[in-house]
Amino acid sequence: MDKIIIAIDGYSSCGKSTLAKGMASRLGYIYIDSGAMYRAVALFFLRHNIRLDNAEQVRQAMDDITINFNPDNRAILNGEDVENEIRQMEVSNHVSPVSALPVVRRALVRQQQAMGQRKGIVMDGRDIGTVVFPHAELKIFLTADPEKRVQRRFEELKAKGMDSSLEEVRHNLSQRDHIDSSREDSPLRQAADAIVIDNTHMNRDEQLEYALELAYLAGAVVE
Repeated sequence: MDKIIIAIDGYSSCGKSTLAKGMASRLGYIYIDSGAMYRAVALFFLRHNIRLDNAEQVRQAMDDITINFNPDNRAILNGEDVENEIRQMEVSNHVSPVSALPVVRRALVRQQQAMGQRKGIVMDGRDIGTVVFPHAELKIFLTADPEKRVQRRFEELKAKGMDSSLEEVRHNLSQRDHIDSSREDSPLRQAADAIVIDNTHMNRDEQLEYALELAYLAGAVVE
């Protein structure tokens, strides 16, 4: 039996990265954080003063960017470990407009697809099962009750010492859902052959064990 590709998509604050990391760890697979790749591009653009309204400058910059991950799942930009730097607020404030550029998305999709050639990966995002790996052996679409997602996000921010109200979190998630689902380039949508996991009433362990059962049924082998 060969290794497989596992694609996890879904709405914000559904725990996609937590599930993806857990599955990769248990299976001995590589976890690829697609969001970190867009952050790395944003960092490169900030460092090199790339103007987002200059299409040719953006295109040329993408030709100079290579992103991968080390065995500890840390983002590597052109050979440099940038995991800590891409989590800084300056990058966070810049990543959304960068990730909305079609030329950026297409360039990163090519890199992501190249990462999947040897299989044995788990990748999470918004368009992994529909655009990046439409032929993935296992596609999971993660969802949860909106109010449950709001509460989870609120508690996450509170644990990090960030002051936000429930209403602010609710408004933010609503906006993100709308943008993710309605954008022209690679919108969030459930692949026809994706298995939906509604984790509204599941804890992390229950969700992980169920997803692993699906992975074994899809042909995943433990390294």
